[in-house]
Amino acid sequence: MTTQHSRIAIERIGIDESGKGDYFGPLVIAAVFVDATTQGELRLMEVRDSKTLSDGRILEMAPDIKTICPHSIITIGPQKYNELYEKIKNLNRLLAWGHAKALETLLERGITCERAISDQFGDERLILNALQEKGRKVTLEQRPKAESDLAVAAASILARAEFLIRLKRLSGEVGTALPKGASSTVELAAKMIVKKHGRERLGQVAKLHFKTTKAVLATLL
Repeated sequence: MTTQHSRIAIERIGIDESGKGDYFGPLVIAAVFVDATTQGELRLMEVRDSKTLSDGRILEMAPDIKTICPHSIITIGPQKYNELYEKIKNLNRLLAWGHAKALETLLERGITCERAISDQFGDERLILNALQEKGRKVTLEQRPKAESDLAVAAASILARAEFLIRLKRLSGEVGTALPKGASSTVELAAKMIVKKHGRERLGQVAKLHFKTTKAVLATLL
């Protein structure tokens, strides 16, 4: 039988991001609240780290996770991302701000939870300092390979699904398929965008601090 104490021990918020290593598209951070009931449902759905799932499977699973788990999704589009990066000048600080925002948004929806888990990407004080009053009541655990936890895995699927949807939308807006990652194919797509729409348009679809930007603009001088 599940006691009150073991129920509270199971309850947690998983936080994960998508788009950090992708030149094109937004940075998306998702937070998902899991309790004893939804943990069982997520297991039955075979929820696991989004990096081990195909895009099609991610897009299929995300609506089901949204239906059963309270969640929040913070999307920082390329234009806003570039503005924030210009101010903050540090990706870990930007990530911390996004993680704190996703956590707080979820707590503001009336979720009472004492524990949050995220991947280890920097000094945990970065997130704690970025948290406002409600978030500070949460104990944050930063772990390497945190996606092995079901709550974090569920958050990774929601974040990746949102990233894929937004990337597709941006591709339609510029009339060029925007590849994932930061490969030579990505560089080629970036050159096409600059040729078709001008340099300014790049800042609307890409994260400009990546080395790709320098490489693309150097060949177009």
